[in-house]
Amino acid sequence: MCREHFIALVALKDGLVVGGLAAYVLDKFEQARKEIYIYDLAVSEAHRRLGIATALIHSLKRIGKERGANVIFVQADYGDDLAITLYTKLGKREDVLHFDIAVD
Repeated sequence: MCREHFIALVALKDGLVVGGLAAYVLDKFEQARKEIYIYDLAVSEAHRRLGIATALIHSLKRIGKERGANVIFVQADYGDDLAITLYTKLGKREDVLHFDIAVD
């Protein structure tokens, strides 16, 4: 099944999945543009710090450009220093408030 608003990427080593990225393409309605949200990014512990996450994000950037996206954004939790370091290396940090609203 094809879903034009979902992107899934995997990193393989010797035929095994060692990393993955899931992202959503979001159409903006107040502007004629698209944004991509990285929902999840993970690399197996044994394969971290080898550039796999960076390579996945660079692949996503190419796809984003092909799909007409203007920006990719991602959230990181305080205390997740590895993620914060990675994302700081690749982009501009914005400190925002995040709210979870229950759907009951």
